[in-house]
Amino acid sequence: MGDPKFLRRLYDTPKHPWEASRMEEERKLLDRYGLKNKRELWKAQSILRGIRQQARELQAKLRAGGPQARRETDQLLGRLARLGVLPVGSPTLDDVLALTTEDILKRRLQWIAFTRGLAPTVKGARKWIVQGHFAIGDHRVTRPGYLVPFADEARLGYSPTSPLANDDHSARVLMRERAESRAAPAPPPSAPEEA
Repeated sequence: MGDPKFLRRLYDTPKHPWEASRMEEERKLLDRYGLKNKRELWKAQSILRGIRQQARELQAKLRAGGPQARRETDQLLGRLARLGVLPVGSPTLDDVLALTTEDILKRRLQWIAFTRGLAPTVKGARKWIVQGHFAIGDHRVTRPGYLVPFADEARLGYSPTSPLANDDHSARVLMRERAESRAAPAPPPSAPEEA
C-alpha cells in the first residue's frame, strides 16, 4: 500500500502540560540522561506504559487460566530479560509492573556508552553516536535512543572506521588522564614547615 502519508507519533504527551512537579522531575531526567528534548523522555514513558499495560492484561488472563496467556507471559518476560530491563532469574509480572522510566532510559545506547567509559560525558556520547563513532559488533549505530540488548552490550565499542578507534586519539588520551586523576587518591596534607 506504500508509505504512510503521515507518520504516527511514538509517544503520548502529558495530559496536564504545565504541572510544576512533573516538569521538575522531567528536567532532572533530561539532565541526568542527556536527552535532547522531552519527546525522548515521553517515548521512553510510552514504551514503559505499553509494557505495563500488556503485563496487566496478562495478569487478568492468567487468573482466567489458559495456555496462551502463559506463553504470552513467558514471551514478555523473556523479551524484557533479553533487553536487560529485568533480571534473567525468575522474574514475574509484578516485577514488570514495578519498572520505572529510568529502567528504560538506562538501556539507551547513549547512557551505556557513557557508563562504560567510552565517552567523556552523556552529551558527548550523544554527539559521538550521531557522528557514527560507535558500533555494536560490526554494525555502526547512529541513534542515541537505540535500546541495547543485554547480550550486545559487551560488543559495544568504537567503529573500526572511526578515528576514535585509535588508542592514541587525543580525546581518548584526555579521557584516560581524567579517569586516572579521579581514581588517584589525594596526597595527605603536609605539615607546615617551621622557619
